[in-house]
Amino acid sequence: METLTPAEVAGVLGVSPNRVRQLLRENKLMAVPGSGNSRIPADFLQDGAVLKHLPGLITVLKDGGFRDEEVFEWLFRADETLPGTPVEALRDDRHTEVTRRAQALAF
Repeated sequence: METLTPAEVAGVLGVSPNRVRQLLRENKLMAVPGSGNSRIPADFLQDGAVLKHLPGLITVLKDGGFRDEEVFEWLFRADETLPGTPVEALRDDRHTEVTRRAQALAF
């Protein structure tokens, strides 16, 4: 998995590194657990923006009691019925099914 620093993410998004740190604090973006907000998966970005529907998905899972590590693991866990990972599905604009599954898990 390719990861980026907050400064690199800021360059992609066209914002300051402080804004990236704010997005991390607000759970609109997520760093690799254990990296101390220093490594962000490149898959969380698409077309110069945060992956559409990712912030809402993170919120659903965290509100459902998932810890950061569990959210991260779920986002990147391969699922034959999806197919692929939830992040891949978001990147392919198949967010409805991913969101439905997250809601079912979280509540």
